[in-house]
Order: sequence, then structure tokens, then C-alpha cells
Amino acid sequence: MQASHSDFIKDLSGLLAIPSLKDITEATEISPFGHAVNDALLYMLDLGEKAGFRTVNHDGYYGYIEYGPPDAEDYIAVLCHVDVVPATGTWTSDPFTPTVVDGKIVARGAIDDKGPTMAAFYALKQLKENEPAPTHRVRLIIGTDEESGMKCMQKYVETEPPALFGFAPDARFPIIHAEKGQINITLKLDDVHDSSSDFTLLSFVSGERGNMVPDHCKCTFKGSNMDKWMAVIEKEAREKSFPFSLVNTDEILTLTVSGKSAHGADPAQGENAAYLAASLLDKLPLTGSQLAYVRFITSVLQNNHYGEQLAIEHSDEITGPLTVNAGIFNFKALEGGQISLNIRCPVTTPYEATKNNIEKVALAHGFTIDAIRERNPHYVSGDHPGVQALVQSYEEETGLEGTLLSTGGATYARYLDSGVAFGAVFPNKVMTAHQIDEFAELEDLYKAIDIYQSALSKLVHLEK
Repeated sequence: MQASHSDFIKDLSGLLAIPSLKDITEATEISPFGHAVNDALLYMLDLGEKAGFRTVNHDGYYGYIEYGPPDAEDYIAVLCHVDVVPATGTWTSDPFTPTVVDGKIVARGAIDDKGPTMAAFYALKQLKENEPAPTHRVRLIIGTDEESGMKCMQKYVETEPPALFGFAPDARFPIIHAEKGQINITLKLDDVHDSSSDFTLLSFVSGERGNMVPDHCKCTFKGSNMDKWMAVIEKEAREKSFPFSLVNTDEILTLTVSGKSAHGADPAQGENAAYLAASLLDKLPLTGSQLAYVRFITSVLQNNHYGEQLAIEHSDEITGPLTVNAGIFNFKALEGGQISLNIRCPVTTPYEATKNNIEKVALAHGFTIDAIRERNPHYVSGDHPGVQALVQSYEEETGLEGTLLSTGGATYARYLDSGVAFGAVFPNKVMTAHQIDEFAELEDLYKAIDIYQSALSKLVHLEK
């Protein structure tokens, strides 16, 4: 193992060992997203200081590591993040104890986005050694809230001058120059209690983040003839080969169903545990809002990853089809329920018509819109000189064609007028972001370092 590779693994392992999950209950003036996320930010800034770079920490929202003439008017942005999504499900090893197996480093955040972040940092160190007189500054920006709102970048663009050009090492190679927009909607169902019913769905809970396919669902219910309904559920679950458990304790029946997590931008790659659970509950004698909640899941959401039953199907040549991920479910008897939808919208999506159609379908099933957030799509022309510099570097370092791609994912690149996503997953390689046993291939990260250094060496002399 080369000395630099050994150092890289050591530095990356230290970052991966920090369980940098957002926790606003721990928020302070200097750590707005919790202690662990702040620890990860400080870890990167400390590496930057030790390497001789200028560093800035803006109240824990973001920091940056900078190289180049301090008085240079323009800078190139490399947009990274150190927060991660929860490590749900059963992992082969502890998700925050990084493990190297068969050339892969396994840990939460390995590919999203700590591995690529460290690759970009090492590229900056190599740039410093090989490019003593850059025209523009390079600013390695360390974000802290990418996975749940991007408030860090909202703060950044409010505070800092715009970059001349930039890229986010937080997706796939070659170059992603178009990102879908988003509509995030929370649907609400008020409880309508049926006092004549002798069967009650007490709770239905699944999912932690809107941008993840839930891999776990837990439901509780009570009523008469429980042995009969347990047999119905068990028979149905075994026929469908669902991983499940069913426990009867003190006349409360608890059903737990396991699915497969995946990134919310590509819900068809996962197995939504809430959908699986609802398909079992659909066989029970539910009434009122309990029945409406379950039936909405099974008839409108289940396996309709492209919005067919919501009447919002849409696709274009730039960014492909609209997708729908139902990421958070919460129903309680006597209180009602909510379902959060994360909808990834192609560049040409008619937003108002899409929202209107969702509302119509929701109302027809007894739901109302409780909250809504929108994010516009992002597009940078392939003719932009910055994009062309990335294409050239990718082709020079790999010998592969620097094809321009689009994504349903949302990266920090959208916060720059001229920003794209650039790596670090290579073509035909599996993307394990947000999944159990997330990993990054070390050889691919080493190659990414060279690609990023090559790109930065061109971008620091980019003409306006």
C-alpha cells in the first residue's frame, strides 16, 4: 500500500467513525445540527489547517478549506458534505466502525459523501504541490445539512460571494449537468373513529427521512378474534415471502415488516416496508380512517414509483421520468395519520398541474395537503467552459467518454449558477448511498483524486 493511500484510509476512517446524524435537540449557536455533525465539520477543518490551508467555520453551518491567492477575485467551489442519513437495518458490521473488505471501505457515508469529500481534499493537497500560482482560489466547502434540508447551503449563499464555477463530488461520473426538481408534500388524514368496530389499528409507523425508502414498518392493533387474524397475516406474509414478525402481547398484536432501503431518488431500487405491511393489513376488518389510510397506500402508492395513480406521470429527454418516494408514515388511532411524499421532478415538469392533481387524488381518499415544499430543477449547458474542463479531465484520466448525465438526486451543485455534480461513482458501478452496508471502492476513490486534481488544475485558470 502506498504511503499516501495509507494516510487516505486513516483520514477517511476517522471521518467515517463520527456518527454525523443531524440532531436538532442538541443544537447550539455553534453546532446548529447537533454535536456529531459539528465534530465531522471540525475534523475536516482540522485536516485543512494541518495541511497548511486557510480555513473558515461559519457558526457550524458550513466551513471551507481554501487554497490560492487570498486576494483573487474569483474562486472555484468544490461542494461536499459530512452529514449522513440514519444507518437503519441490519448491517454486516457496525456502520460507524469503518471496515475494509475486498478493496471496499464499508460504513455509513462511505460514498455519500465522506469518501468523495476526502478524495476532493486529497486532490486539493496535490494541487497545492503541483500548482503554485493558480489564477483563482479553490474553496472546498464542507456542508452539514445536505441530507435533510440543505439549510447549510442556504446560509452559504446568503453569506458568501458566488463562485465562478463549481462541482459537487456527490453523485456519479462522468458529469451530471441536470438535476430534477422536487416537490415534498405531507398528506394528512383526520381520524374518523368507528365506535361500532371491534377491530382497531392502533399505530402504523415507518420511515425516518423523506429521501429514503423505508426498510422497516411497525404496526399495532387490537380486537376480537385475534388468533384468526394472526393466521391470515401469517399466511399472506409467507405466501409473499415478506420478512416479518408477529407478536401478541397483552391483547395487543404487533406486526413488524422489513423491506430494503434505497435512495429516495430511485425508489424502484428499494422495497418499501410500509407498502409490504399495508398489503397485509388490507386483509383485516378495518373501518373508517384506518381503512382509508391503508387503502390509500395499497391502491395509490404501492409500486406506483412514477406517479401513475396520482395522475402526475411526466418525463423528458433531459432528466427522465418523475419519481415518487413515500418516505415517512405515521398513523395513530384517535389522532389520524400522515404520509410524506418526496417527488423528483424532471426539468419540464408542470409544477402547478402536478400539485393540483395530487390534491385531487388525495381529497378523493379523504386526505388533505398538510405541508408542501418545492425545489426547482437545475441545469447547466454542456457548452460551459467549466463543464468542458471536467469532460477533458475525466477523459484524460480514464480513457472513457465524458458523457453528460442527469439525475433525480439533489446535490449542492444547484446552489451555484454554474455548478454540476462530478463523481465519485464510476459508470456501471453500484451506488450504495442510503443502503445497508454502504461502501466505496478504494481504487475508485484513488482514481477520483487524480481526476479531481486534473480538473482543478484547469479550473483555477478558467477564463470568465
